[in-house]
Amino acid sequence: MPAQPSDMLRRMRRHGTGFISTLGLELAHTERMLATDAVRDWGNMRASLRTLALTLLVSALMGAAAWAFLTSLDIVTDAREHHIWLFALLPLVSVATAWVYRNHGLRAARGNNLVIDSSVTGTPIRARMAVLTFVCSVATHLAGGSAGREGTAVQIGGTIASNVAGLFHLDGRERQDLMLAGISAAFGSVFGTPLAGAFFGMEMCTIGKLNYSAGIYCLVASFTGDGVARLLGIAHAKNAIAAVPAMEPATVALVVVSAVVFGLVARFFSLAIRTVKRFYAARFTSYLVAALVGSLVLLAVYLAFGLTRYGGLSEWLVGAGFEGATTPLDAAAKLVMTALTLGAGFQGGEVTPLFGIGASLGGWIGTSTGVEPSFMAALGMIGVFGAALNVPITTIMLSVDMFGGQAAPYFVIVAFVSYLVAGHRGVYPAQRIVTPKRRSLADDAGTTVEAAIEHHRDQTTGQERDDA
Repeated sequence: MPAQPSDMLRRMRRHGTGFISTLGLELAHTERMLATDAVRDWGNMRASLRTLALTLLVSALMGAAAWAFLTSLDIVTDAREHHIWLFALLPLVSVATAWVYRNHGLRAARGNNLVIDSSVTGTPIRARMAVLTFVCSVATHLAGGSAGREGTAVQIGGTIASNVAGLFHLDGRERQDLMLAGISAAFGSVFGTPLAGAFFGMEMCTIGKLNYSAGIYCLVASFTGDGVARLLGIAHAKNAIAAVPAMEPATVALVVVSAVVFGLVARFFSLAIRTVKRFYAARFTSYLVAALVGSLVLLAVYLAFGLTRYGGLSEWLVGAGFEGATTPLDAAAKLVMTALTLGAGFQGGEVTPLFGIGASLGGWIGTSTGVEPSFMAALGMIGVFGAALNVPITTIMLSVDMFGGQAAPYFVIVAFVSYLVAGHRGVYPAQRIVTPKRRSLADDAGTTVEAAIEHHRDQTTGQERDDA
């Protein structure tokens, strides 16, 4: 069968040179488009490679800082555990911290909320923030304040990223990507959980949104920061789940109910810290007097109730929870001491206390219900953490980092149920609410956690007036 002429040839025969001219114009236009795309792609590649190179720099610096910080915490924790009189330093540390931050800290007193604002709006962070939070957090742990380490690490990582961005004149998306990478490097290196760290950077600043554009930088930063910290000698404690129960209706029901409890505890944790801060701010006009009174109350509670073992990181709580050797009083004591510590203005983070609270509560639930306590402790550990920080995807990744693929379906249930139960609350007031957690909270879209809390408080006050 003879070959049929192509459509192009038929059009050429029909229209002659006019078609050839049109074809030439189309080819020229296509060529210009390809050239423009090539230039744009090359520009994007150059920018991406520059951001990636700076990400490696920031994460390496953060890994070294994490090593120095964690080593310092080990030293002061050991000193405090062998010399209980160091708790007497609480008033001195509190007043000194308040004075330094008020007179030399500029906006550093906002802590992680400043890092969030800087990531979203581009506000620069002064280098002094990293120094202040490092020194004052170590002092807090030396004196026995009940605090964690994530807050300090994130502030250091954010400060490093902000200053590197300023040094290399980054702005817009590039600066934001580097900031989120600094957050990821901080979390991954200080906890030894690089996968969770990568998602924490993408998820920390917003509720209901993952910043995928920063994904590759956050991933590289978290693994690099963790790798540098480990290379320098940091080792992280590990806890294992002894046995995972089969997914039977009774077990799933228990897990769901427990997740609701974990979400409520996380919500109460955030409320307790805010309440203590508001109480001191309303009662004392002098910030130094407020700091002194807050530290004296903390010290008095430690001594009056014999709670000094709940000071500092209290990492023993996690191990005890996995062994099923805890009671609800352990979780309550750690929550109260952490609220009194952070509410009084001491420096430190919330994550390690949240781990202890969740693990001790989960371990007790497991022992009380006849379910493997290490399994329930693991669920409580990540559930309370994720609900308080509003980071459900990070929570799931954290379970993978810590426990591998064990109990993955259960962790997913706990991550999202506890996250929803906590509502628009959390330990980071500056978090932006992009996608509300429930339809009833739709009015909170586009605001911050702090603004949402104030809005709900005003609504409640208005209803109380109407009822009266």
